[in-house]
Amino acid sequence: MPLNPIAPDDQDAGKSATLHESERQFRTLADNMSQLAWIADPSGQIYWYNARWYSYTGTSHEAMMALGWRSLHHPDHLQRVDSRMRRCFATGSIWEDTFPLRGKDGLYRWFLCRALPIRDDHGNITYWLGTSTDITAQVKAEDALRELNESLERRVAERTRELAQINERLQIEISERAQAEEALRHAQKMDAIGQLTGGIAHDFNNMLTGVLGALDLIQRRVAAGRVSEIDRYIDAAMSSANRAASLTHRLLAFARRQSLDARPVDVNHMVVSMEELLRRTIGESIELEIDLNSTLRLTHTDEHQLENALLNLVINARDAMPDGGRLLIQTESVHVAVLHDALTPGDYVRLSVQDTGSGMSGEVIARAFDPFFTTKPIGQGTGLGLSMVYGFINQTGGQVQIDSVEGQGTRIDLYLPCHFETADPHLASDEGMVPPRATQGERVLVVEDEPDVRMLVVDVLRELGYTVEVASDGATALPFLQGAGRIDLLVTDVGLPGLNGRQLAEIARQHRPELRVLFMTGYARNAEVRGDFLEEGMDMLTKPFSIDDLAQRVRGLLEDASGES
Repeated sequence: MPLNPIAPDDQDAGKSATLHESERQFRTLADNMSQLAWIADPSGQIYWYNARWYSYTGTSHEAMMALGWRSLHHPDHLQRVDSRMRRCFATGSIWEDTFPLRGKDGLYRWFLCRALPIRDDHGNITYWLGTSTDITAQVKAEDALRELNESLERRVAERTRELAQINERLQIEISERAQAEEALRHAQKMDAIGQLTGGIAHDFNNMLTGVLGALDLIQRRVAAGRVSEIDRYIDAAMSSANRAASLTHRLLAFARRQSLDARPVDVNHMVVSMEELLRRTIGESIELEIDLNSTLRLTHTDEHQLENALLNLVINARDAMPDGGRLLIQTESVHVAVLHDALTPGDYVRLSVQDTGSGMSGEVIARAFDPFFTTKPIGQGTGLGLSMVYGFINQTGGQVQIDSVEGQGTRIDLYLPCHFETADPHLASDEGMVPPRATQGERVLVVEDEPDVRMLVVDVLRELGYTVEVASDGATALPFLQGAGRIDLLVTDVGLPGLNGRQLAEIARQHRPELRVLFMTGYARNAEVRGDFLEEGMDMLTKPFSIDDLAQRVRGLLEDASGES
């Protein structure tokens, strides 16, 4: 059967020979190509297959003409393939599909099949040329990849479920651990509170016994007319009261709630001024060496509190060397470039106290800053020294670091932020001076809600010659401040009911912009650092205070006012 559906012209021998040669070349090409090939008439009826078709299927031309191509198709795909093939043949569009064909071994392999319509010069389909390319390897690879993806998805899903279960268990464990930690923290807090309140109660009870006992005896001696015997009881009451005041300041320092009078301080000058006191404190069995950096910058802190801190450290060092030793006090300028042990970058003055005493274990160092924790025998220490130092230094923006080896000694470093302004001139000591009195008939308004404190302040000021108006709270004080009467100074407690002292001062200055204000405070959360609390023409006096302190602060504010006017 000829491959070309157009019959040769018998009358044109030359044309016949050319067609014959073309047919021979086409057959040679088609029979030797790797694809299965076939030709169909315009209606889609296949009438020719190449040799590769017969080699793969194991059929003959006669068998294919009798049984047709459908006999080699997989029954699962036959209907789909036949339907699409008929639609393409009917519309004259290119047909392309993938499906399995049975080989002579009875096994099916996948083929990509394509049929192209061949048209004459008028666009009419003269025949269809089809090819089938074996893509079994590609299909198997795709199947393997699909199975791998499905397997991977299953494994991912299973792993995700496992991780979800693990995460759920982890969250439960975290929650249980958080509850346990919270319970532990609560127990530790209660233990610390118990230790703190026990220590406070013990010390205050001792001090109150001294105060109340002395006052009771004074009352009895006065009633009996034996006033010559009361001086020692007065001294005992004052001593106990001062110790109670000191304990309160230490507690506030530990809690970082004390009112600091921060100003530029020359630490070298402070150490030198304390040298004689420190030598008397440590005794003759301990060698004191002082090494001060001459180029030391100023620091910005409360000098009085820093003196107390240094004295506490020296006393601790002395107690750690009962058989004598060497004590080194050293100052140094330090620049911190990066955050280190909670010490922020910047310039610091480092004040160090180093001893050759008994040293501290790791457990003791861990608790060294706890209030009322002490390793000293009963009656030889309150356990507030280091806690006070720690609270005070942190409140000023510095840090405390301990380096200690048990049996070899301890070094404690105080890091204080540098100050770049000049220091204020050192004030002369007020000890032994007569309290200054009123000079121009000044009028002072005292606002204090505690009756006993109010009585004492008013009596002191009147004794010093001031005219005193009295109010128990902010509301009672406002008429004096908003009225036209003369008020030279407002002396007010910070912690008043209703309007607090700071708010009262603000209202007062709206009516009297130049009014001087002296705040009294036993504890003021907003007065922890005076610079953030006080304005020009204001000062602060921490309770308890002496008559001399009150007189000096009042006179200082009033003289500043007269100097400016």
